[in-house]
Amino acid sequence: MHAISFIQDLAVIMLVAGVVTILFHRLKQPVVLGYIVAGFIIGPHTPPFGLIHDEDTIKTLAELGVIFLMFCLGLEFSLRKLFKVGATAFIAAFLEIVLMIWIGFEIGRWFGWNTMDSLFLGAILAISSTTIIVKALNDLKMKNERFAQLIFGVLIVEDILGIGIIALLSGIAVSGTVSSGEVFSTIGKLSLFMIVALVIGILLVPRLLAYVAKFESNEMLLITVLGLCFGFCLLVVKLEYSMVLGAFLIGAIMAESRQLLKIERLIEPVRDLFSAIFFVAIGLMIDPQVLIDYAWPIMVITVAVVLGKMLSCGMGAFIAGNDGRTSLRVGMGLSQIGEFSFIIAALGMTLQVTSDFLYPVAVAVSAITTLLTPYLIRAADPLSLKLGNVVPRRLARVLSLYGEWLRNIQPQGESAMLAAMIRRILLQVGVNLALVIAIFFSGGYFAGRIGDWLNEWVTDVSQQKALIWGAALLLSLPFLIAAYRKLKALSMLLAEMGVKPEMAGRHTQRVRRVVAEVIPLLSLLVIFLLLSALSASILPTSELLLVIAVVAAVVVALLWRWFIRVHSRMQIALLETLENSRDHSH
Repeated sequence: MHAISFIQDLAVIMLVAGVVTILFHRLKQPVVLGYIVAGFIIGPHTPPFGLIHDEDTIKTLAELGVIFLMFCLGLEFSLRKLFKVGATAFIAAFLEIVLMIWIGFEIGRWFGWNTMDSLFLGAILAISSTTIIVKALNDLKMKNERFAQLIFGVLIVEDILGIGIIALLSGIAVSGTVSSGEVFSTIGKLSLFMIVALVIGILLVPRLLAYVAKFESNEMLLITVLGLCFGFCLLVVKLEYSMVLGAFLIGAIMAESRQLLKIERLIEPVRDLFSAIFFVAIGLMIDPQVLIDYAWPIMVITVAVVLGKMLSCGMGAFIAGNDGRTSLRVGMGLSQIGEFSFIIAALGMTLQVTSDFLYPVAVAVSAITTLLTPYLIRAADPLSLKLGNVVPRRLARVLSLYGEWLRNIQPQGESAMLAAMIRRILLQVGVNLALVIAIFFSGGYFAGRIGDWLNEWVTDVSQQKALIWGAALLLSLPFLIAAYRKLKALSMLLAEMGVKPEMAGRHTQRVRRVVAEVIPLLSLLVIFLLLSALSASILPTSELLLVIAVVAAVVVALLWRWFIRVHSRMQIALLETLENSRDHSH
């Protein structure tokens, strides 16, 4: 009987969604809105009778829709794009998110809502809708214009920050409080997890997919991709992060494989099916009575979204050195909320920390701002011309001088190359240290289970700790040696730049040599102190620590070259994967 009612629900959803989306397509409106309207039509709150009987199963399918939406967002994201987006995207996205969270929170408090509702409202308003913006720019045939490329950059940064917001909100919802220490700890752990997952994932997953692709079976490739997607989501949930993060990350990892275009083609129909159910499920939750009762907050929040995002993103783009017209087009293009907002609103409901009215309010604001998006993008040019005529000449001169000044202070020629080199070295050191910290964290996390296993041979707890800590150090040696070598290269570079012959005279070379030796050694000392603090739960006694240090020194002396070779192979494999995917995507 359950199966029959489920099939009936699915039939109703798909038939009504099909009819409504055809209608919306004819009216040149976003299909996403059509799905929400379809859900609203068949929902339990719409008389004369509810057409859906098995809401729990539909909700489960809708969760699959979230996974596929985030997975496909991950597939469109790539590390190269992130490095290319530049200052504009980071400044605009950061300004927008901070300002919109604050505006949302203040609006919530103004309406007398509780702290959690206000906080979630801020998060709901913070992130623009990638799917809706991409669709609007496609329809308007503006996808290749410069402002559109800047918008895509902002969206990439927003997606990453959005994942962080979801992780933070989950933590706050569970503990009920927000302390700055907790925020930094959550962001630190999340960044660490993302770096390690991306590095290990990019080393392994594209190779596995390349092997599966050799069989030239679409079915086999699709099943492998889905298996990896759900398996990784499960791992992330076990580590107490949200499924959304897992789906996004595994998508970003697969974006670096040569099979990306094929994977996108295969996954598209699956995504369309489940995301349609997700948006219909959103429509099911809308109660017309709530929309009538909360009409005033909906209007206020809609105006706040459009004006707040126009101002914050436009200002961010301008601060980063873009002209007024481009900045305004970026701001107006990002003036809406969408799928991320629904996911955040659903998170509040799932964790039972937000009121029932928040979800329908978020959906209503999203629907209105989505309808406005194409008109706002079209209106940006005429509006910038009008503003250009209205702005006092002196202010316009000051603004253009600011743009010129920014372009002049950009490092040119040799200094630009040096800055790029320093950035690359620091990035490599950061990645190596993230892997080392992850190894020690894993040692601490699994210490209990490893201890149980070691009981057969070693019963003394302090000796068990020494073995676990020593093994973590041994595994970390290739990355520590690599970090040391990169730091040495950086300190030599800094010594050359910083110690000038006019300062040190005939001692110049000697001073440079001392600087080049001292900086990496001091850095290593700081790293070991940091590792000791992070792995306090498995830190052995000082006597055993000394023994481990001696053993590690002997191992390093004997296997120095081998460790360098192992690390170089891993680095080459990583770069090859990124290069191959780049060639293939072109």
